[in-house]
Amino acid sequence: MTDIIDRLESLFLCRGAEAYLGEPVTVAQHMLQCAALAQAEGAPETLIAAAMLHDVGHLAFGAEGEYSPDDTVDKRHDRTGADFLQGHFPPEIVEPIRLHVAAKRYLCATDSHYYDRLSAASKHSLALQGGPMSEAEAEVFAALPFHAEAVRVRLWDDGGKVEGVRTPSFEELRPLLERWVVTPPQRHSASALP
Repeated sequence: MTDIIDRLESLFLCRGAEAYLGEPVTVAQHMLQCAALAQAEGAPETLIAAAMLHDVGHLAFGAEGEYSPDDTVDKRHDRTGADFLQGHFPPEIVEPIRLHVAAKRYLCATDSHYYDRLSAASKHSLALQGGPMSEAEAEVFAALPFHAEAVRVRLWDDGGKVEGVRTPSFEELRPLLERWVVTPPQRHSASALP
């Protein structure tokens, strides 16, 4: 059970100190801020875990290579992260992570003020990720299981980029993650993404 948690902790400690794509926080600080925002809203533990792990794909990249604010193609960190976690955590955690980029595209299509609130780095990545959804794509997204949870994770994602904010540490949140590890590891079916 602790193998996946130990791997996550190692990623947070070793790679989490890397710059977060032009934002004023590191990758680990960003993810821990998102978890703190979810906690402050009284979100269920599964969403706190999803918020905490939503960008693990930036740390656990595979053949796509390291992430940079100068990227010219989308490296699909949402799917990389979900694939990394799938089988170790339930869909209530994995699927909002898989859908959090789609949620940004959805919000840009359905909320006329949302795009203006995005950071410059998020606007850059949005262009690489396909831009705002079409009306048809938004309808498909809104019908997916866990779409509402993905939108919540996305909104915490937008808010978790503030320099100097005190957050719980990985160690403090570790017991929460341990409660949700699937034992033995299982494979879950993935969502159909727009």
